[in-house]
Amino acid sequence: MEVTEKIYAINGPIVTVQGPTEFSMQELVHVGHSQLIGEVIRIDESKTTIQVYEETAGLKPGEPIVGSGSAMSVELGPGLLNNIFDGIERPLEEIAKQSGFYIQKGVNVHSLDRTKKWKVQPKVNLDDQVSGGDIIAEIPESAAITHKVMVPPEVVGQVVKIVEPGEYTIEDTLAEIRLFNGDIYPIKAYQKWPIRTPRPVAKRLESTTPLLTGQRIIDTVFPIAKGGTAAIPGGFGTGKTTMQHQIAKFADADVIVYIGCGERGNEMTEVLEDFSKLIDPRSQAPLMERTVLIANTSNMPVAAREASIYTGLTIAEYYRDMGYDVAIMADSTSRWAEALRELSGRLEEMPAEEGYPAYLASRIATFYERAGDMETLNHSSGSVSIIGAVSPQGGDFSEPVTQNTKRFVRCFWGLDANLAHARHYPAINWMNSYSQYVDDLSSWYNKNVSPEFVENRAEMMAILHEEDELNEIVKLIGSDILPDNQKLTLQTARVLRLGFLQQNTFHAIDQAIPMAKQAKMLDVILYLHHRMQQLVQWGMPMSYLSQSDIFNRLITMKFDIPNDDLKVFDDYYKAIDQFYDKAMQENG
Repeated sequence: MEVTEKIYAINGPIVTVQGPTEFSMQELVHVGHSQLIGEVIRIDESKTTIQVYEETAGLKPGEPIVGSGSAMSVELGPGLLNNIFDGIERPLEEIAKQSGFYIQKGVNVHSLDRTKKWKVQPKVNLDDQVSGGDIIAEIPESAAITHKVMVPPEVVGQVVKIVEPGEYTIEDTLAEIRLFNGDIYPIKAYQKWPIRTPRPVAKRLESTTPLLTGQRIIDTVFPIAKGGTAAIPGGFGTGKTTMQHQIAKFADADVIVYIGCGERGNEMTEVLEDFSKLIDPRSQAPLMERTVLIANTSNMPVAAREASIYTGLTIAEYYRDMGYDVAIMADSTSRWAEALRELSGRLEEMPAEEGYPAYLASRIATFYERAGDMETLNHSSGSVSIIGAVSPQGGDFSEPVTQNTKRFVRCFWGLDANLAHARHYPAINWMNSYSQYVDDLSSWYNKNVSPEFVENRAEMMAILHEEDELNEIVKLIGSDILPDNQKLTLQTARVLRLGFLQQNTFHAIDQAIPMAKQAKMLDVILYLHHRMQQLVQWGMPMSYLSQSDIFNRLITMKFDIPNDDLKVFDDYYKAIDQFYDKAMQENG
């Protein structure tokens, strides 16, 4: 039975109903004659409060509010990939067909195409016992991803009907399950799930495998694990969006969910155009075939911006439950926090620091907590990795969103405006960034990269930190006063900065580097450092050593060595040894 009430008051996206109602918390409702989509967010004896996910201009008191009887949910099924949705999972392409380039109020379209036929291959037999998460059928959703039709988490029973292999729409019943109480439960190619409720899993696993991105400063210096969390804070123009593009394109995740949360319209247009042109380096098919885009620009209703994060999370968890590794790019969580602040102000809640609601920290924690490497209900493993961009005003990392995010993520990639202005990209500042996954991933590096890799990384960080301390002295008294071993540290740090940490997004070779090449690059730079240290200990002046072009050769090797031909590194080792031998002979 539908519950109908009337609007009492309107305050921006917040609508109230006077007196007690039959609505339930987080229930989806349709507001006004235009049937705007809303959600119940507060209930007490005197009034019920609803946040509306569409523009409320023109709405009047007295207009009806109709309850749906169910929570705010998204549709999960084939057709999510290679699609663009708004913050409440309405497909923008379908909306454009109905209302043009501007979303009309109350536009009602299905999230998934009801007419398209999908090729279905059943995976169960009659009389099989199935439970939540078990795979009923498979559908080739794209060239890269096979969609797995799963039993909803709460369903347990016996298969009493299964279709033959063939083509079916998502509304066709693919199987019927007899529940323990005798009821028949139809299984279709899609299911619905409340966006604010995490999908259940069997258990959480340890994160022991890195999410490789092809970016050296991430994979080697500040790695993130599959199922991990990372924040990319940075001021305007420091390269947050570009970094997320690179990670989305080259990360070894199976599915990418990109959430454009409150970004400027022109930036979101650039994202949509770029992603449609990108070629997946793994399959050579369009990257969109394994990507879901959630587009919620800054001119869209603020309440939908708040919901867009949960929409993307739920879609990611759905593909995780199929056994895929999913990476979420949230750009940016600061705009999401601003939406929380505006809604909190409309609700007349007591503000906390800088006007943000007191529950900001718990909301951020809840968001990142849904990441993880999981054993799914069907006993496969899948992961959701969350990489959230943060846009602190004026690049101030002490503001509440950045500080609270820092509490709940284990990777912090702080972008530096000075590095960005110097055209050093990615502009991650290696002095104030960190990763807490290094120890967790060390056994993987030892087994799959090299036994020396973790030690090499630690030595590189020691050199960079020593350079930072020496630069303070150089600023005061110049570099001439330094002893030769410290001058060598500065020279090696320069090679590490320019030849290793700096990476060219637009270079065919350097845009993405396999882990084996990263390890070799670092090893050869440190090999040079050790050989030069020996020469300095023998009393050779740094002025003599700096005359060699060997340092500059190592800076440019990232462009000169093919990613699939690591034998070329042998030439660099030989060149270092030859310079060492020559120096010993000339100064012996």
